[in-house]
Amino acid sequence: MTEQTREMGPIDYLVIEFPGNQMTGEAFPLLLDLVDRGLIRIIDFVFIRKDEQGQTSIVTLSDVDGDGQLDLGVFEGASSGLLGEEEIEETGGVLEPNCSGAVLVYENLWAAPLAGALRRSGGQMVASGRIPLTSILEALDALDTPA
Repeated sequence: MTEQTREMGPIDYLVIEFPGNQMTGEAFPLLLDLVDRGLIRIIDFVFIRKDEQGQTSIVTLSDVDGDGQLDLGVFEGASSGLLGEEEIEETGGVLEPNCSGAVLVYENLWAAPLAGALRRSGGQMVASGRIPLTSILEALDALDTPA
């Protein structure tokens, strides 16, 4: 492991579906803010579209940015090569027909110092996960419900 990889934060990915190919762009400034504040580093960012017949294709940023409202040029070239044809096909498999999707792979820079210290002290990641918001809300509701 090189010194650079020893200091990396955890890498996560998101797949976001936009039903009916409708994107408002509201989240893009917030994503840029996370990058500007040094909380995350975008490793890969790909848009895909699934047509009514179920065929998937990569969408260029200029195609997404056609309305003149969104400035997605800052994401141009955000590709490490981690997302290949196979990953794009897998992503297309989870999208409904006539939908668009975004695949975002990012490093959690905010966690890099902790992750590096854990690795240097011999710690190893043995499990990771995320609890869906709906599960948290259901659990909280159950606590509030009298038995």
